[in-house]
Order: sequence, then structure tokens, then C-alpha cells
Amino acid sequence: MATILQIETATQVCSVALAVNGETIALKEEKAQNIHAASLTLFIDEVMKIAKLTYADLDAIAVSKGPGSYTGLRIGVSTAKGLCFALDKPLIGVNTLQMMANGFLAQHPNYGGLICPMIDARRMEVFTAVFNNKLHEVVSVNAKIIDEKSFVVELDSNYVTFIGDGAEKCEAILDSQNAHFSTSNFNSATNMSNLAYSAFNNENFEDVAYFEPFYLKDFVFTTPKNKS
Repeated sequence: MATILQIETATQVCSVALAVNGETIALKEEKAQNIHAASLTLFIDEVMKIAKLTYADLDAIAVSKGPGSYTGLRIGVSTAKGLCFALDKPLIGVNTLQMMANGFLAQHPNYGGLICPMIDARRMEVFTAVFNNKLHEVVSVNAKIIDEKSFVVELDSNYVTFIGDGAEKCEAILDSQNAHFSTSNFNSATNMSNLAYSAFNNENFEDVAYFEPFYLKDFVFTTPKNKS
């Protein structure tokens, strides 16, 4: 039996789940700006209490590794690594975009098209990839500036569903009868349950000492304008 604590902080959603053998048994999440630092450890304690388990009962820690928000990922991965060091448990990294697509397929098991998760990367840029209904990567993870020519190849012969907070701002631009959009939240830690369980069974663990989030792009510091 594998009991895995799962953390997702790649977007504005702060989400923690506890899963046993790939099935979620407890979940706590909230969507708000800049809540990860204050809420993550509280959410972790809460799901442990809901499940009536101790930290010693855990077999592994799984974390959404990106791409996504630089600050959110840093907080999530740092927390996961800290738990792994303290508890001497293995670390599992889950690709955030694959996790989102996995969540969509869980809700639509008979879906026959492509899934394109998108994470908002400011302005008209998104972190994205394209997956088929077997969760195989059709277009690799990339940072993409969306315009009228985006995904023309995929949309020419496929039904494509765009999901995630980045998809919302692209709906007006991606004008195709094959383009569809879902506003559901797929940035939930529960969507990594079966992925993390598979990784655990295959002993696909990260090196806790050297593991870093998959930022995809370097963090850009901005200097506030002088208002004087």
C-alpha cells in the first residue's frame, strides 16, 4: 500500500491531497492570489487530520514540478523537499501540464480529441503542451505567445480542448470550430493521484538534494517605478 501526500502550487490554486494506492482520500484547496506561503503547511496538516494519519504513515511526497508560477513552484517544491528530508521519504515530481490533462481525462473518460493545458505566463504568453487521450505528449512543453496562427496544425484535423487559467484569455483568438474551452479547475492535487502512484510503483523518484522545479523560463525581476 502506498500513502502519498501531494502538493500543487503551480498557479493561484493552492492544493494538497492525500492518496492511498492512487485514490484520493482527502483534499484541501483554495484559489487566491499569493496564498501559498501562508496556507500550504496549514492545508497539509488539515488533510492529515481529515485522513486521521500521522506523517510517519506517509510513503512518499509528490509535488507538481512545473511549469508554472516561479514563486508558487518554489514554495511547493521547498516544502516537499523539507518533508522528504525530515521524514526520510522519497520525492516524486509530476509534470504540471500532464497532471492537468490527466484531470480532464478523469472527468471525460470517453474523450477522443486532444487536450491542451495552458498556464498563464502574462500578456499573451502561456506555458503549454498538447496531449492525446492516452496522455501521450503530442506537442512538447513550451512557452508560447498565442496569436491567430497558434495550433493551426492541431486544430485543422482534431477536436482540441483548451484548459487552465491560460486558456481563458485565448478563447477570443483561437477562432476554430474544433477549438473548445473548459473553465473547470484542473490545477488540483487530486489530479496527480494515479500519476504519483504509478511513479511510486516504478520507483521513479527525484534526487531530493538536487531537485529543482521546472520553471521553463527564468524569473524576471521588475523594479517599481519611482513615483516621486
